[in-house]
Amino acid sequence: MSEAALLSTVYWWLLGGGLAVTLLLFLVGDVLDGLLDAVDGPVDAFSLVGALTVAGAAGLLLTEYTAIATVPAAVIAGAVGVGALTLIETLYVRPMRDSETSTGFSQQEYAGKTGELTTSIAPGGFGEVVVRMGASTTFQTAASFTGEALPDGARVVVVEVAPDGVLRVAPLADTDTAGVPDALPPRYSTRA
Repeated sequence: MSEAALLSTVYWWLLGGGLAVTLLLFLVGDVLDGLLDAVDGPVDAFSLVGALTVAGAAGLLLTEYTAIATVPAAVIAGAVGVGALTLIETLYVRPMRDSETSTGFSQQEYAGKTGELTTSIAPGGFGEVVVRMGASTTFQTAASFTGEALPDGARVVVVEVAPDGVLRVAPLADTDTAGVPDALPPRYSTRA
């Protein structure tokens, strides 16, 4: 087998294999995501598959449609693949990775937030409070900070978060919520 034919076969395998892996990732990418994360190093596996596919296509085009010798064509195809890898990483993978944000928050962030009781709190007992955290509305176990009873629908402020995660709340007068950005709308209720 001649050098040109061997390289042409390699280019076809790179192109075909890259397209097959891309199709496979499209169809069952969630299943393979963990496997590809295991082989990710400084370069994302998606970027590497794309670069190999582009290198195969560039090699085929250079050998079929130009008069460039086989070795320089292979070097150029490799350089095109590295360029594709750089572009994919820079323009797609890194921005997507950097845009991943967490919507999680710490329990301690509840202190100072306002909410409304959805379940009344008996003296020394527990109830449930709805609190807005960012774009989320959360339902948390609550207890009265002073130990007094608080009725269902009472507007409250979280005074502290106990070590067991229970929110210690105190009643909040309607006039106290003026200008409070995280206050829930009046009479927020989960009941129909």
